[in-house]
Amino acid sequence: MKRLANLLVLSLCAAGPLVAQESHSELSPAEQSEAIYASGYDKFRVGGYGEVLAKFMDYGINRFRGTSNGNAKDHRNEISIPRFVLAFDYKFNSKWILGAEIEFEAGGTGTAYEIENTENGEYETEVEKGGEVALEQFHITRLIHPAFNVRAGHLIVPVGLTNEHHEPINFFGTSRPEGETSIIPSTWHETGIEFFGTFGKEYTSFNYQAMVVAGLNANGFDRNNWVQGGKQGIFETDNFTSPAYVARLNYNGVPGLKVGGSVYYCNNVAANSDKLNEYSRIGDNVSLWIYSADAQYKNKYVTARANMIYGNLSHSDMLTQINATISGLSPYTRTTPIAKHAVSYGGEVGFNLRSICKDNPKVPVIYPFARYEYYNPQQEGAGRDVMDLRNKVSMWTAGLNWYALPNLVVKADYTTRKIGGGQYNSENEFSLAVAYVGWFWSK
Repeated sequence: MKRLANLLVLSLCAAGPLVAQESHSELSPAEQSEAIYASGYDKFRVGGYGEVLAKFMDYGINRFRGTSNGNAKDHRNEISIPRFVLAFDYKFNSKWILGAEIEFEAGGTGTAYEIENTENGEYETEVEKGGEVALEQFHITRLIHPAFNVRAGHLIVPVGLTNEHHEPINFFGTSRPEGETSIIPSTWHETGIEFFGTFGKEYTSFNYQAMVVAGLNANGFDRNNWVQGGKQGIFETDNFTSPAYVARLNYNGVPGLKVGGSVYYCNNVAANSDKLNEYSRIGDNVSLWIYSADAQYKNKYVTARANMIYGNLSHSDMLTQINATISGLSPYTRTTPIAKHAVSYGGEVGFNLRSICKDNPKVPVIYPFARYEYYNPQQEGAGRDVMDLRNKVSMWTAGLNWYALPNLVVKADYTTRKIGGGQYNSENEFSLAVAYVGWFWSK
């Protein structure tokens, strides 16, 4: 593994003359629409992003295998295409805009689930195709005024820094930040309506998003990923009985600095379950609050990002009892207990070697970086539920990003995880990735 890392570093250093300038485009959906006429197309554009990832690990496949020391020590490798996304934007005119993204994701089975109400409400599975295809975005935007615009359709839910900036050139690691993606959906997209805009100027510049979208489904909540599995979409229609309300505010008044925060609220995630009255014996609404705060700063020398997510789920002990009895034919894990509180926080910083070397064109655009994360989908339980320490993870990642082109990056990093505060075996891995983002055709 050390030999492989050394070869990679040597190859990056030798390729210096081929390197282009780094891209600094990290626009939120609101910012993208604000700059719609400066974005390089008049009528339509086609593009997307994608990743190829290889991992070399020293641990087994199951941290929860029933032993006292956590994951087994093992040596195994994986290679995958985590996602390949095609994006399309079309301007009907200067005020009406269509946007869409289709994601092809590895690891899926291409199955569809149905509930047969004529057979006591049992789940049935139909295998339709290999792989997985998901509609990540599909929306119509009406531009009205910089301070107020409307978008309706299938939308990105801007909770957390990764959902706000989910393209692979917008984080240093070979994989998306593990903390955020372990407790909430990523990329999180739901159907609904959004209001967005910008206000203020110069040092008092802000943008905002306010949304009403389909809420999470309590059937998918579990021990290891908290509410991540509650995202709807396995059926042809989503349950909108208890919608979610999302708000995000970003401050952009200082050049290179962006500070943001978001709130997610669903009054009763139990009402969005697959079957009516599945959680009726709780006798109360099961509310969900998720709060996030994040910041990022970029200049020619350094890029730094930090984020925090905290969530509160009511009646989690009652959900635990009911979710453990869901049909074994369902797509849900039924792994319990479910926590009342979950948390994730972390930060990363990288330095541009070319800028440090006085912008010497012979020096490649390489960012050495380090990232720290802490996350725990079992931060605190309710009632008599005992939380599982194997979900308490603190981790360090260090590596390199080489921008071979402004929108194409080669990544290498090493990750070490401390499990349960060090009570269980550590998990270590070396990873390589290639990722891109860009528009291929525009008019």
